[in-house]
Amino acid sequence: MPARQIIVLSLCIALVGCGESKLNPMNWFGGSQPRETIVLPETPADPRPLVAEVVSLKVEPMPGGAIVRATGRTPTQGWWKAELIPLPLTEDGTLVYEFRLVPPPAPTSVSTPQSREVTVAEFISDIRLEPVREIVVQGSGNARSARR
Repeated sequence: MPARQIIVLSLCIALVGCGESKLNPMNWFGGSQPRETIVLPETPADPRPLVAEVVSLKVEPMPGGAIVRATGRTPTQGWWKAELIPLPLTEDGTLVYEFRLVPPPAPTSVSTPQSREVTVAEFISDIRLEPVREIVVQGSGNARSARR
């Protein structure tokens, strides 16, 4: 039994020491990068428009899966009911989300860029993440991606 504990402890230390290595599960989805939007087959219509700009994307590992957190910037203040809408998984293992939200009911001011940012998150289970190699969140003006 002590030999098994030593082996497990050694493996844990080795994984922690991997740092920026692809072997370290904490690095599987690193920082996001700009990416071209992906054109997919038409899906059922969602009346909410896409966010104007996807500012950031982060995939955070959690027990049982990961949390995809995206921040978008709208043209004015007051946008609400934001949601990441999953699209079908592509053949190359790309999971695409559309960042959709509802515009304000009445005209609002523009103000500062930070005041127009909206953050939304979605949990993805380990089972759904298994075939995924890249996660893309797209808006109307751009898209961001995180790869394993």
